[in-house]
Amino acid sequence: MWQRIQTVFLVLAIASLGLAIFFPIWTYPAEGVIHKLFAFHYSTFDENGQAIAIHYFPYSTTAILIVAAITVSVIEIGKYRDRVLQMKLGALNSLILAGIIGAAFIFSNQLADEFKGGQIQLGMWLPGVAVLCNLLANRFIRRDEKLVRDSQRLR
Repeated sequence: MWQRIQTVFLVLAIASLGLAIFFPIWTYPAEGVIHKLFAFHYSTFDENGQAIAIHYFPYSTTAILIVAAITVSVIEIGKYRDRVLQMKLGALNSLILAGIIGAAFIFSNQLADEFKGGQIQLGMWLPGVAVLCNLLANRFIRRDEKLVRDSQRLR
């Protein structure tokens, strides 16, 4: 299982999604207040770092999708004997990853419009790394399946 390169790419996708939960997606420093959007919540902090307000809904949608993508990736790693199922799980994971990026983009743009600015942070880019790793894993799974089919045809 670990000797296959697609497993390494899927583990990298899981790691980047796990980190995306904890890093902020968007920040906006104002006078005495810092606004931060995380995958689980949108928070405002004072200059001492104390949370003033925390809003979970609808911002936790991003975290729910991240957990779903991590779960699908773990299942995909475990199904290394059934490459066709792995390809289907990879396609499903691609859709979930697109939803993660879409949700993060929509929420950060809504807040940027409200506050007239802000900065995109690492939490926005880590799902993009997961998309790239998922695409590479899917490519290598398809290559393995093609290799197996070609070898069975030669018998």
